[in-house]
Amino acid sequence: MKKMLLAGVATAALAGAAGAQEIKIGIILGFTGPLESITPAMADGAELAIAEVNAAGTLLAGATVASVRADSTCIDAAAATAAAERLVTSDNVNAIMGADCSGVTGAILANVAMPNGVVMISPSATSPGLTTAEDNGYFFRTAPSDARQGVVMADILRDRGISEVALTYTNNDYGKGLADSFAAAFAERGGTVTINAAHEDGKADYSAEVGALASAGGEVLVVAGYTDQGGKGIIQASLDSGAFDTFVLPDGMVGQQLVDDIGPLLTGSFGQLPGTDSQGTEIFHGMASEAGFDGTGAFAPESYDATALIMLAMEAAGSADSSVFKDHVMDVANAPGEQIFPGELAKAIEILKAGGEIDYVGATAVELIAPGESAGNYREIEIQDGQIVTVGFR
Repeated sequence: MKKMLLAGVATAALAGAAGAQEIKIGIILGFTGPLESITPAMADGAELAIAEVNAAGTLLAGATVASVRADSTCIDAAAATAAAERLVTSDNVNAIMGADCSGVTGAILANVAMPNGVVMISPSATSPGLTTAEDNGYFFRTAPSDARQGVVMADILRDRGISEVALTYTNNDYGKGLADSFAAAFAERGGTVTINAAHEDGKADYSAEVGALASAGGEVLVVAGYTDQGGKGIIQASLDSGAFDTFVLPDGMVGQQLVDDIGPLLTGSFGQLPGTDSQGTEIFHGMASEAGFDGTGAFAPESYDATALIMLAMEAAGSADSSVFKDHVMDVANAPGEQIFPGELAKAIEILKAGGEIDYVGATAVELIAPGESAGNYREIEIQDGQIVTVGFR
């Protein structure tokens, strides 16, 4: 039902605009790999924005928009680069929504997007290293940097009265960047990280890693990993051995599948992921529910916003050429202008056509700061009765 609704709206618009310019947006996410359980809702969020614009039929004087999916794998830079090359050279996409994980995002940016002059907006690549990556103005992200998440996580622990933690991170750009940011922020607040240890994804047995973490000790274990891979394995091994019973879950670890797989023993664990309690978030959740997918999932709202910004920047520029519309992304994302919420993309296009200005608020209270990344808001969560429950915002 979900796919029929999204595809049906898009198909109807395409049929009504036969012969019009076709714009292609590549959606490159980890449809396989350590985040595969949260990726479908991200893709659906992106395609919801596309369906909304196609239903209006007014983008760039009647252009239609088609999505082209590709698998980043999340962790294999070579495979992600090859998939992105196909999007650009074979599918001739005008822009890319993605990638998801930081390492593959950096690889695609350096090897495909920047050399070919293709705008790329990631909804979930959070490594602080991407802030200073060379991009020639083609790269943006609607998720905040982990330089911010590390501070938020340290504040959450401080507010819960926790002063000593063990820390493990997935051994890549995302994990290392978040671990470094958090460790520094936690130390500044008087906290102690007893051990700061990397783990590899894809292992069948994490008993050795958990043994080292347990020996170092800590009131809780911070797991900066992936919900469908090593992070999950670390948690299960910790519970099996009795090493830890409470876990701190950053954004890459927040997924209902993890909660379902681990079961009641995850109750009481807590963490954070990008999110707001804004009006736009509530609207997006309703739209997602109507379309048949869970809009509360990690990075689904950010995916809608990333895709919307691509299309609105095209309209502001009067062109689907990345080299032209890249200079309008920041303009449509920020004040001044009329505020635009989910479901109002047609309204935004009309304002831009008339020469007006918009301030795209979207599903995540978008505010892009230099160099084109989200200023950052976070949803604090706790695992209660088998569900991911929001307990606050930061």
